[in-house]
Amino acid sequence: MDASAAEVKAGRDPIFQSHMWDGSAETVPENLRIAEQLLERTAFNKQILEIEVGVVGGEEDGYAAEIDDKLYSTVEDGLATVKALGTGENGRYITALTFGNVHGVYKPGGVELRPGLLKEIQDAVGAELGQDRPFDLVFHGGSGSSEQDISDAVSYGVIKMNVDTDTQYAFSRPVATHMFENYDGVLKIDGNVGDKSKYDPRAWGKAAEANMAARVVEACQNLGSAGKSLK
Repeated sequence: MDASAAEVKAGRDPIFQSHMWDGSAETVPENLRIAEQLLERTAFNKQILEIEVGVVGGEEDGYAAEIDDKLYSTVEDGLATVKALGTGENGRYITALTFGNVHGVYKPGGVELRPGLLKEIQDAVGAELGQDRPFDLVFHGGSGSSEQDISDAVSYGVIKMNVDTDTQYAFSRPVATHMFENYDGVLKIDGNVGDKSKYDPRAWGKAAEANMAARVVEACQNLGSAGKSLK
């Protein structure tokens, strides 16, 4: 952020367009206290601040969270957020309210998403402010979600969804297939030299990239953004 501030002071664009603050390991008051400080900096940097209010279950980057009632943000969380950060007058921010979201992999039925909770919070906070849908929302832990849950979440104000696990698997699956089908060519076994055309990363990388790209297209279609541009 300091480097981006230096760029802005020099009349240039920031190095990154946004900054993510995941304060879900903190109490909500401490999370928002830090977010308020960061928002002042990102506003100066012409950046968007992304925050998480609530807890996303599962494991990401070595941090694990239990799957329990803490996975569901409350109206009180929403009210505390706008009290601390405002509704845009102090700088642009987007908010990951949690509604049962879980990082990583889980079996069908293992997670109970409640996208209607987003509407409940939007309506309650909006009524308090006299404003329709005050939050621009982020859907963390979107991998494995049903089309209906995604559609509902978007209708309640979600403008961004993270699908890291699904895209990782989409990339890795063709690689695994290639390795199993071309085992003898990929490895140098029993004095053999293998087959360069099989272990060349370009041989399996193209299929992996194509499959991951197809998963990204699917996500865009689910979110209703396919064929649209920001400009």
